Amino acid sequence: MNTPLTPPRIPQKGDRVLVAMSGGVDSSVAAALLVEAGCDVVGVTMKLHGDGADVPDRPCCSLDATSDARRVCETLGIPHYVTNLVDHFGHDVLDDFVQEYARGRTPIPCVRCNTFTKFRDLLDKADAIDARWLATGHYARMGRIGADAVMLRGRDAAKDQSYFLWGIDRPVLQRLVLPIGTQTKAETREIARRFGLRTAEKIESQDICFVPDGDHVRVIREQLGADAPALQRGPIRLSNGAVVGEHDGFAKFTIGQRKGLPGGFGAPMFVVEIVPAERAVVIGPREALLGRGLEARELNWLYDAPAEGSTVQVQVRNRAAPSPATIVRLDRGSVELALDEPIQAISPGQSLVIYDGDLVLGGGVIERGMKAAPSRRLPLLAG
Repeated sequence: MNTPLTPPRIPQKGDRVLVAMSGGVDSSVAAALLVEAGCDVVGVTMKLHGDGADVPDRPCCSLDATSDARRVCETLGIPHYVTNLVDHFGHDVLDDFVQEYARGRTPIPCVRCNTFTKFRDLLDKADAIDARWLATGHYARMGRIGADAVMLRGRDAAKDQSYFLWGIDRPVLQRLVLPIGTQTKAETREIARRFGLRTAEKIESQDICFVPDGDHVRVIREQLGADAPALQRGPIRLSNGAVVGEHDGFAKFTIGQRKGLPGGFGAPMFVVEIVPAERAVVIGPREALLGRGLEARELNWLYDAPAEGSTVQVQVRNRAAPSPATIVRLDRGSVELALDEPIQAISPGQSLVIYDGDLVLGGGVIERGMKAAPSRRLPLLAG
């Protein structure tokens, strides 16, 4: 990064700020810190699910969570509203989740929610109430490079959530506030106790909000029917084509999975490929999971796109260590990268996030992993 990084612009006393209130401790403290700074804070909770028995009983996105958000706002003396995003969430997140599994891929619904539902709709809400700023409780940081607002990793590596935010619209960064990104989780809870917030000791949500029991196959069955091809029996085979078992639905598997596979081999076996057209799950030893390159599509840049040949750091899973890579090919729709060291279990449908140190450059959706690193294309010679 050649241009110096400077502190972000932040709301001033009296500025109106819309705070996305999930009912958890993180967004509660984000709101509390802005109130303490003298901002005109408005709390908004997104309604993502219906009102019946399908409402998940989880710390996030449930009726209880909405109630917690409302009571936190009462404690802080700020207004609280609920915005109905059920239809948008169903179209942008739930439908995509089901279709991706039906294609033999593994989606990240939280990324889809941030990209297509949460930030776009909340920014519309902020405009409707004349709020200059939009704040969330994510563990990431804001900064500036020249006139550009940029996103950075959270200070606490164990809680950094920048991996889930690569897809938001770049103009949003000019209005985005991340009040807790410089804190650890323990510090956040201590601030919640200082303000007397009911969410101070609330447990974190670890599951997908619409799959509270962890049974994603049930969601697919409900949406596509029990006769969906992704839920039918098919072969488990080796990469040489030898059939070694049978599964009852390839949607139950993801790249890198070990559970539910046949035994009797000399080494542990893992899912290394899913072939939906043949309803096949391909397995192999750990070394078969290693990739030296990858391709990603649906790119979104939060800062200027790096040039071909640039060295960057990449992350293909949340909590994975950053891996150095070279951008071999880049166009408007996709990117290919050569990895300095092999990465295990590069899974189509997951997110690729590209960093320059702590700076989030952007990301995309992984299309495929490559066993060998792609070669850098040579420029065409004139004449």
